[in-house]
Amino acid sequence: MQKINDTLKKLANHVDFQKRYELMKQKIYQDPYVKAFLAENQGSITSDMLEKSLTKLYEYSTQSKECEECPSLEGCKNIMKGYHPHLVLTGSSIDINYDRCPRKRLYDKRKKEERLIQSIYVPKEILHSSLGELDLDKGRLKAIKLAKDFVETYRPGEKQKGLYLYGPFGTGKTYLLGAIANELAKKQISSLIVYVPEFFREMKNSIGDQTVNEKLEIMKKTPILMLDDIGAETMSSWARDEILGTILQFRMMENLPTFFTSNFNTTELQHHLAHSQRGEEEQMKAARIMERIKYLSTPVKVDGPNRRV
Repeated sequence: MQKINDTLKKLANHVDFQKRYELMKQKIYQDPYVKAFLAENQGSITSDMLEKSLTKLYEYSTQSKECEECPSLEGCKNIMKGYHPHLVLTGSSIDINYDRCPRKRLYDKRKKEERLIQSIYVPKEILHSSLGELDLDKGRLKAIKLAKDFVETYRPGEKQKGLYLYGPFGTGKTYLLGAIANELAKKQISSLIVYVPEFFREMKNSIGDQTVNEKLEIMKKTPILMLDDIGAETMSSWARDEILGTILQFRMMENLPTFFTSNFNTTELQHHLAHSQRGEEEQMKAARIMERIKYLSTPVKVDGPNRRV
């Protein structure tokens, strides 16, 4: 049996093989990422290093970087799903390191948040919701337009209002939040949907395991926060002032977009916030919360038939 090296030498001397080999090399060297790396390190890379590292360069050139060629994390084309390559110099050769891609980082961040905050609310029916698939009912048209405008114009770090979506039960307010979140995720922008009544119950229970501050920090600092069904909770002074007030104050100061859904309009929500479960009436404190909500979001009514029946 001939040795493998002898076989490879014969192949290398074959005219057709040589042509394909040269074409492959040209294609690799024309890859914009490879070209940029070689230009950046031109003083350190020799022709011998290039020949020895050609298989690594080929591996690198055939994979997606920054998720640009992958439709989703599940549809990642790379050797290791969720990881994209970086070329590095290692001694006298060129090698590849793999790091988490933007979608993988976003996925891991969401999973960490979900493990900590149980009231993160993503119903199955909104997991794949899309703004392009929403029915353009007259009662929802303005809300859908404003949602599309937000997704198209949002730039991290710039001041931009979210939406305060209010209206009757079943008109698709939560579904619209999910559609916004999904469209933002396509642009690798993190958002968090939290079901407010369950969140307040959870925060009360978190006093015992001392995770209140950790959960508050996530809510305060997530790039885009969506508070679903505010006003459906049994309000306490502590939840209103120490939890909701703290979150909204931070987000107002940092200009972090915040969305809300509610069955109440803003006047009705203020009345709800002013009356605690103990029968206390605190109009001034409720007004402060509403001031923050109005600063952070634009009220828009979502109307139409009940889609849950």
